[in-house]
Amino acid sequence: MSEGRAADRAYTGIVEIINRDQLEIGDRLPSEARLVEMFGISRTIVREALVRLGSDGITEARRGAGSFVKRRPSERLVAHMPMEELSATLGSYEVRFVLEAEAARLAAARRSAEQMRAIDQEMARLEKALLSSGPAHLEDMALHRAIVLATSNPAFVSAFDHMFADMDRVMKAGIDISRSRPPETIDAMLSEHRMIVEAIRVQDADGAALAMRWHLSQGRKRLMP
Repeated sequence: MSEGRAADRAYTGIVEIINRDQLEIGDRLPSEARLVEMFGISRTIVREALVRLGSDGITEARRGAGSFVKRRPSERLVAHMPMEELSATLGSYEVRFVLEAEAARLAAARRSAEQMRAIDQEMARLEKALLSSGPAHLEDMALHRAIVLATSNPAFVSAFDHMFADMDRVMKAGIDISRSRPPETIDAMLSEHRMIVEAIRVQDADGAALAMRWHLSQGRKRLMP
């Protein structure tokens, strides 16, 4: 088994420990030595899994004290993806932070009037879908792709399309989880998208990149309870 797959297995195993043992926020995880023993893998791989869990906001390391639960993944999340795919799917956010923030920056700098109309149209469709009770992930994806298309760089489009499966799972889960919460959650999601679109409209490149990073960071948080 490759180190990457072993780290994925450890990541999944730690999330399963959190769920199985009903660990609460602030509870301490088993020690690295204990995790090594439980999973039959090296300490290096356990540490890689813990770093990735920390990046995804699920755990936090405290110097000299170990790792602790920071957020519990929503129970609804695993309804949208097998547990063994959780690490790779949430890890896709790390790529999206780079890819889509820069795409938003370039879209703001380069977009044509026609591309702006396309972005506005997809924003209107997303707003209608989110305010209804039906699916909205395809409209969400279409808006993000319209922004990528406005870079006028086929390499960005190719990279975005390559990530379709992971993004589709995340967007489905994010909307489902958000709809199970107070209405303000969907309002926040709409506001984040509007901020991105408006920054692109006024050709504020830095503002568009920051708005996209904020939206993605909030989106990842919405996957947790």
